[in-house]
Amino acid sequence: MNALRTATVDVTVVTSGHDVADARLHREVAALRARGLTVEVLGLGAATNGPAGAAVRTWQRSGMAARALLALRQPFLARGRVILALDPDSGLATCLVARVRGRRSVADVHEDYAALLGDRDWAKRWGGIPGMVGQALVRSGLRVFERADLVVVADEHVPPPTARQRLVVRNLPDTSMLPEPGPRSAVPRAFYIGDLRRSRGLFAMVEAVRRAPGWELDLVGPVAAADEEDLRRLLAQDPELSGRVCLHGRRPPAEAWRCAEGAWVGLMLLEPTPAFNDAVPSKLYEYVGCGVPVITTDLPRPAELVTQGQAGAVVAGGTDIEVGERVAEVLRSWSADPEPMDRIRERLAQEAQITRSRPTPYEELADRIVDLLGRS
Repeated sequence: MNALRTATVDVTVVTSGHDVADARLHREVAALRARGLTVEVLGLGAATNGPAGAAVRTWQRSGMAARALLALRQPFLARGRVILALDPDSGLATCLVARVRGRRSVADVHEDYAALLGDRDWAKRWGGIPGMVGQALVRSGLRVFERADLVVVADEHVPPPTARQRLVVRNLPDTSMLPEPGPRSAVPRAFYIGDLRRSRGLFAMVEAVRRAPGWELDLVGPVAAADEEDLRRLLAQDPELSGRVCLHGRRPPAEAWRCAEGAWVGLMLLEPTPAFNDAVPSKLYEYVGCGVPVITTDLPRPAELVTQGQAGAVVAGGTDIEVGERVAEVLRSWSADPEPMDRIRERLAQEAQITRSRPTPYEELADRIVDLLGRS
């Protein structure tokens, strides 16, 4: 056992903030494994939810102080010749420690962290002090990331804009983790996969189904602590609605996406927060990759993609009730006359089959890491 713990592996993925069920983490590990690399993952949650083929070690999610200590520990625990970090704090520690240990460092900056802090309730507590500390950490991390052996960003607009080696790896799906496009179920059903919080449209989705009789809703992902009680109270007050809303909790990607089988529509009702205004969430590509039509709020880039691709419907933003009614109107029209939706499904299914044969950006990331291993 001790020999196994100390044996070197090719790549260690470290994250002090992400669950090992994280979809991007799974996609990256799958690409590395497809290149024949050995991988270990150090992260949060249940080890059984980690990516297949990797050695997984986990810790329980805890407070900010414990997270900071974990971020400092993980690069020292990592056995990989290349250490790939998924967070600003673990990334900062990794870039500093890897150089001392003679390891290669890769920082995956898959979100605009500074903008993301504006969407987090904990950042606004105690007069905003946690947010200010977080912003300082992000600024420090971005400066250090520029010196990493490789910086991976999820989109062109995501900082840092310059680095020694910078690679854009968009949040496109790994189609091997998605179900094949297929027929819709007899009962109208909407679904959502991802973090569940108010700013991501949690209550707007529930309101939409409340106003669309006969529709069911699958919600797959963790509910934010700040919204748990409001959601529990809302469903408890309406047993009929509660019977049509299913909360699945966090699931590994392949298991989570089984909810797409037979679904009529995927929902993406994000509010216009700084983190979302310029982003294209991965679930948009994943919904389309399953051949499922999308209903999105009118954030610029998702709305443009859905409109140009004729992939579903775009509704105006607003309060949860306003957005819920606009979405419900679309749902009611599709259940009354499914033919327009079925035409969308047929076209998306054809496009999904073509997409499945294309290489993914994760393959390029794996190739770059193979190059780093060759130079280490």
